[in-house]
Amino acid sequence: MNRSDEIFQKHLLDLADAAYQRGIVTFSDFMDLNELNIFHHTVQKFSYILWDTFGGYESAERQIAAFLPDALCYEKKYPVACLEIRPLNKKFSDALSHRDYLGAILNLGIERPKLGDILVEEDRAYVFCKDNMAEFISEELTRVRHTSVLCKQVPMGEFSYTPRTEMIRGTVASVRLDSVLALAFRSSRSSLSGWIEGGKVFVNGRAVLSNGYNLKEGDVVSARGLGKFRYLGMTAQTKKGRCYVDIEKYV
Repeated sequence: MNRSDEIFQKHLLDLADAAYQRGIVTFSDFMDLNELNIFHHTVQKFSYILWDTFGGYESAERQIAAFLPDALCYEKKYPVACLEIRPLNKKFSDALSHRDYLGAILNLGIERPKLGDILVEEDRAYVFCKDNMAEFISEELTRVRHTSVLCKQVPMGEFSYTPRTEMIRGTVASVRLDSVLALAFRSSRSSLSGWIEGGKVFVNGRAVLSNGYNLKEGDVVSARGLGKFRYLGMTAQTKKGRCYVDIEKYV
């Protein structure tokens, strides 16, 4: 663990300790995959207190942590807001990407840990942020690239999202991580081994460094720079011992 990771781990422990000592709920900022990995490897150190994570919707990748001194009196109100960003005039709007929306918000002076996932649809985007940032972003974000936009807050209870996915079916030598990863991203096992060994592949939010890690049904795999998929399981075996597997890939 490098110095910045150690500092982040200490920050988590400080939040847990504050919740326990003061009897209040404390929250982290949004954590990326690496920070979530540190979080999951640290939970044993704050076993004296309850905790939970949330990112605004069920399959959120970036999440905040809540440390709970008393779960019975906690209503699970997270300091998370959802913003909808759409062009003022769709006819004259650019084709905007995740990077475009993120860049426009960061240019307002917002730090990345204050932002959760950005979900880009054909004619709009949904952005999750810390709730104390929502009003400022809504008022100040008027342009994304060359497109004039309207940004407004969406009540969390009214937000619903169904991710776009594609089914991938194929055969692999085994259900090892490197084999299934190669099928999901249509690449070779050898070209992806560096991704795994370099700590860029996460299974259920935890970094997995072994190419030979065996996936289990329902595992969610995220690879930095490549994408994310859910391993649905093995459906059959060929006479030569290869495995038929199903993958739900997020697109």
